[in-house]
Amino acid sequence: VVHTVNAVPARAAAVLDKQVLKGYYDSEGEKVFKPIRTFFDKQGLRASYVCKVGAAAEVIAALADKGKFDLLVMGSHGHGTLTNLVMGSVATKVLANCSTPALLIR
Repeated sequence: VVHTVNAVPARAAAVLDKQVLKGYYDSEGEKVFKPIRTFFDKQGLRASYVCKVGAAAEVIAALADKGKFDLLVMGSHGHGTLTNLVMGSVATKVLANCSTPALLIR
């Protein structure tokens, strides 16, 4: 299970203690992972959890390619074609930058 956290702006990060910054990133990742862990535990599923800092699409695509996975499964918010056209979507960007086959779930 991979989750990305947007990086704190460089100017702010420069004045923060490294442990405080790491704690923030870990906390943000855990907010997402906690309900997933609970669900997986109830289903008897085991998973590895990775929280990375950076732009979601680039981080996910790079991890998928580096990991040589058989399949990448991603959730999609399904905002619609017009929103994706204007803003783009993480899923669309991952598909464009990743050679790993992907399954998108709305």
